[in-house]
Amino acid sequence: MKRNFIVSEHPQGTPEWKADRAGRATGSSAAAVTAKPKSGSGEAATRADYRIQLALERIVCKPCDDEFSSEHTDRGQEREPFARMRYEITTGITVQESGFVYREDMMAGCSVDGFLEDGGKFGIWEAKCPKTKTHFKYLTEQRVPPTYVNQVLHNMLVTGAEFVDFVSFDPDMPEKLQLFVFRWERDESLVSEYEAALRQFLFEVDATHKQIAAMAA
Repeated sequence: MKRNFIVSEHPQGTPEWKADRAGRATGSSAAAVTAKPKSGSGEAATRADYRIQLALERIVCKPCDDEFSSEHTDRGQEREPFARMRYEITTGITVQESGFVYREDMMAGCSVDGFLEDGGKFGIWEAKCPKTKTHFKYLTEQRVPPTYVNQVLHNMLVTGAEFVDFVSFDPDMPEKLQLFVFRWERDESLVSEYEAALRQFLFEVDATHKQIAAMAA
């Protein structure tokens, strides 16, 4: 699988990192790319908001999304290193950390939790550290949660990954239930279907960007 992405050399949160990310569709917002209106025709509100946001980011050259912190995000940041350690011990696979990565041929990028090499295959590591009830749901359903399917497809498209190890970690659970790992092999038909939707979305972002630029001229 061809890897035609660039890894940002800039630390997260710096002006340079923000410039790399500005105007690019990212995995964390991939659900908005394919969002459908609740009723009738037209564009879903979340999709329209994201389209306008990316167009504006290209004008101001920095991300316009609201940065926030919550109990859930703070917990994830604190526990991710322990999730990575437990995963590496359990599987024998090393997680290679990475900065923001982006494609050369389209305005898309992503912040992966890590890259993997296993049996000659190139993959990505997607880690979540949710509340206990959610973690247990992941354990019982044994799949990539539907909420994260578009994010995974987006990150596979950007990186060319051949598989994803979706991981959930909860140290509050009994030891045997603390780590959930689900491997999802790349499905080219699903990736291609998402790519078509993404390229159409980016085409519309380009058009919106031109409209805003014309207004500012």
